[in-house]
Amino acid sequence: MASITMIKAYLQLFRIPNVFTAMADVTLGYLFLNPNLCPAGSFCCLLAASCCLYTAGMVLNDVFDARVDAQQRPQRPIPSGRIGLETARRLGFGLLLIGVLFGWIGGYWVGTHFHIPWRSGAVATLLAVTVVLYDAVLKRTWLAPAFMGACRCLNILLGMSLSPLVASGGNKVLGYTADQLVVAAGIGVFIVGVTWFARSEAVTSRRSGLVLALVVMVAGLALLISFPQWGMFDEGARKLTMPGTVWLLLIVLLTFSIVRRCAMAILSPQPDHVQFAVKHAIMSLVLLDAAVCLAVREPVWWSVGIVLLLAPMLLLGRWIYST
Repeated sequence: MASITMIKAYLQLFRIPNVFTAMADVTLGYLFLNPNLCPAGSFCCLLAASCCLYTAGMVLNDVFDARVDAQQRPQRPIPSGRIGLETARRLGFGLLLIGVLFGWIGGYWVGTHFHIPWRSGAVATLLAVTVVLYDAVLKRTWLAPAFMGACRCLNILLGMSLSPLVASGGNKVLGYTADQLVVAAGIGVFIVGVTWFARSEAVTSRRSGLVLALVVMVAGLALLISFPQWGMFDEGARKLTMPGTVWLLLIVLLTFSIVRRCAMAILSPQPDHVQFAVKHAIMSLVLLDAAVCLAVREPVWWSVGIVLLLAPMLLLGRWIYST
């Protein structure tokens, strides 16, 4: 019984249900540029890097918030004494280093020939730095939502960092074309809004702040909708796997679901309502990743695979909190 209690404590510290959103991000990024998940070794390295960096961020979040949590969330693993503060600190920074290492290994996997092999390691390193800055310095400043969005944007770019093909034409930033950057930025801006929405989730939130946060979420989704108008799609080098109107309708339906749930929280900004809306938005991130994958990659089973990540997320979410 004691071992089960300890396992649950660590899974709570990791926010394990949300790790599947990081997996969805990096899988979308990889499939955005590659026809499948091969070479499997490199993809698995990126997946491991993403999971380790995300989990490290969750652990270090609680490490640096230990004093605040002792007052506001005494039931969490560190303030409750189930996991020692120093143990959590070593675990968090250890996962961070392992994540960066996996990022560098992915680009130089034996037998692979990527046109920018160092990019995955560089992005993983930048993501690790951003995670630490957010958790240790910026979380309680007005820059916090922007840096959380940057973490999610970099996670998408981590998945997009490895491809054997050189992007042709157009302006590029470190080899990333405009359509790739718009997808990553759209998801990132969406998460800026979600983070803003969740900032006061432990107490009754101000309606004005929630409304502005929802506007930012919708702005991110609008940016995501526009990606076929940029980069290689705009130049005709790539085409959607579906008519543009279908793509638009798909994202509009997902947007409606998110807006509806957030509007309910705005009308009644109690902690449980806001937390439920945030949880819904985070789960919707998996569906957004699957929708973009469906728009750019065939067969449909790749998108179905991303959607299926919701199954363990929902199952574990009944047992482990995710906010």
